[in-house]
Amino acid sequence: MSSVHFPFSAVVGQDDLRLALLLNAVSPAVGGVLVRGEKGTAKSTAVRALSALLPQVDVVPGCRFSCAPAAPDPSCPDGPHQHGLGALRPARMVELPVGASEDRLVGALDIERALAEGVKAFEPGLLADAHRGILYVDEVNLLHDHLVDVLLDAAAMGASYVEREGVSVRHAARFLLVGTMNPEEGELRPQLLDRFGLTVEVAASREPAQRVEVVRRRLAYEDDPAGFATRWAGDEHEVRARVVAARALLPKVSLGDTALLQIAATCAGFEVDGMRADIVMARTATALAAWAGRTEVRKEDVRQAALLALPHRRRRNPFDAPGLDEDLLDRILDEFPDEEPDPDPEPEPGPEGPDGNGPDDSGPGDGGPDGGPGGTPPQESGPGAPASEAEAPQTPQGSEQQPSGQENGGGGPEQAAVRAAEPFRTKMLSVPGLGEGASGRRSRARTAHGRTTGAQRPRGHLTKLHLAATIQAAAPHQKARGRSGRGLVVRKDDLRQATREGREGNLVLFVVDASGSMAARQRMSAVKGAVLSLLLDAYQRRDKVGLITFRGAGAQLALPPTSSVDAAAARLEQLPTGGRTPLAAGLLTAHETLRIERLRDPSRRPLLVVVTDGRATSAGALGGDPRELSRRSARMLAAEGVASVVVDCESGPVRLGLAGVLAADLGAPAVSLDGLRADSLAGLVKNVRTAVTSQSSHTNRRAA
Repeated sequence: MSSVHFPFSAVVGQDDLRLALLLNAVSPAVGGVLVRGEKGTAKSTAVRALSALLPQVDVVPGCRFSCAPAAPDPSCPDGPHQHGLGALRPARMVELPVGASEDRLVGALDIERALAEGVKAFEPGLLADAHRGILYVDEVNLLHDHLVDVLLDAAAMGASYVEREGVSVRHAARFLLVGTMNPEEGELRPQLLDRFGLTVEVAASREPAQRVEVVRRRLAYEDDPAGFATRWAGDEHEVRARVVAARALLPKVSLGDTALLQIAATCAGFEVDGMRADIVMARTATALAAWAGRTEVRKEDVRQAALLALPHRRRRNPFDAPGLDEDLLDRILDEFPDEEPDPDPEPEPGPEGPDGNGPDDSGPGDGGPDGGPGGTPPQESGPGAPASEAEAPQTPQGSEQQPSGQENGGGGPEQAAVRAAEPFRTKMLSVPGLGEGASGRRSRARTAHGRTTGAQRPRGHLTKLHLAATIQAAAPHQKARGRSGRGLVVRKDDLRQATREGREGNLVLFVVDASGSMAARQRMSAVKGAVLSLLLDAYQRRDKVGLITFRGAGAQLALPPTSSVDAAAARLEQLPTGGRTPLAAGLLTAHETLRIERLRDPSRRPLLVVVTDGRATSAGALGGDPRELSRRSARMLAAEGVASVVVDCESGPVRLGLAGVLAADLGAPAVSLDGLRADSLAGLVKNVRTAVTSQSSHTNRRAA
């Protein structure tokens, strides 16, 4: 890969993305940018190119924490520093890998030297490297929760704290936080979304001319990166000069009472929680005025600030489509017109490139390594959004996909999809035992964070010292080691790693009965509402989810396991019903899906949620007795130790209890639709194994 980044001024299209990044370059107090978009839309290209536009940083020579010579950090671990001349260096852009450890992010202490010598031997982490620069997190939605918490705390406080066994280090950590994510791979929690100042939705253009320009510039860059950058050097210089000028003008920009009223009314009108949105909008509007070369904030600045700062703060759950009602925004702003229009002329257009497309043009292409240009608004995602061809459902071998609008296995015609009932808070379902999967909030697991449960010899680098166990291991050897003073003589073999227990995220695989027996509109609406509630719970607990439906003569993997629960909600909303009930096909498809997923992600434990009334009226292509096939399939899943729960959808005065039989074959509890509600009955379904054990004990007592 070339060390020469693609020039920022050569990225055409993606106007909102480039503007949001430039506003943060003008005023880092805006709070960073979250870039949401499909793959191949130059998200990473634009972010990496931004660092070349930032002014150089004046630092204390030799300071690993980039202290400013005019105002050095009094608590800098490399200090104290004397006021004096500094050295200029380019602003850094530091990338945080998704798989980074906490020590790599915040830095690491040499625990052995700290205990034995009382020396704070501290190795700075990425937060120190990013101070006064850019911290870039690609795929921020895949970052472990504890790293996100540390990162956002540092961004909010402007400092990083490392506390470990009585040894404390603090250093400044003020940086421009930029995150990119593909919503198809899962969403960020709302409280994390709120920490990003601005958000931008990007999508590839569907205009052939723009896509041609992308290819042309990309190929030119790959053929000669240095020559391509040289051709755009003049434009880069002009944009950099404009950023410097806007920074100098920023303190002189006036934010009048009318603009403040417009900001407050906008945030109140869109029912945004908290006050952070008001503050971010005020800072963004001020930066917009400075970028335009003006000294007062206008209504158009407030409007643009709202479009950048509010969309991600309006989402109440992952199924809400992002975006802002611009008609409502205009009506709110029209209630507070600008009192005195500014007579200042409009700023000069942005610098033009060799072909007339500069950073402020909406010309074609973005030329970035990630692929296509922007300019076309992204399609909204949500329960009612249509699935694209790229998201076409996949069907494992042996399952069948029924054609729309035809008879389904002799069980009646397909019926139109019905809307889901309102979601509700569900009971806690978890996988038994102790896992070692991805960080999450559902089942018990051995994790790097959580409550301390014991100690062991470290396997590799020591991350969490168990102080009592370390002292206990070192104490018997003090005389042999020649201890003469008060200090404890500690060697590497004495160190003990703390073992901790926390929570993990699981793979929650839904197997939903969509046959004719479930087709009553009110009943299917309630079923979809229950599954939607479980999906929302899976989102909050950081699970992966998958969706299998069965009806007619076969089963279909409607959504392969993914972290995007809103994609599962969209599939669920479009789910039609009708036909016979091939329960065995649904269970066998689940078995095959879990087998494949076990190879891909062996540490993530599954939880199978079967939503059905328990009827089995079709064997499909398998042949044989449908009920016997379904029982054999359920027993096979139980024999492999798959944790399951059956949501019993049977209703009416006469009930056959078939879902209870299925639950017994799966070794799982059966929960009614009403029983899923967290406030419906006393006690929660805390653990699948607990329910199974109780059921077995009851059976044994009856037998005795």
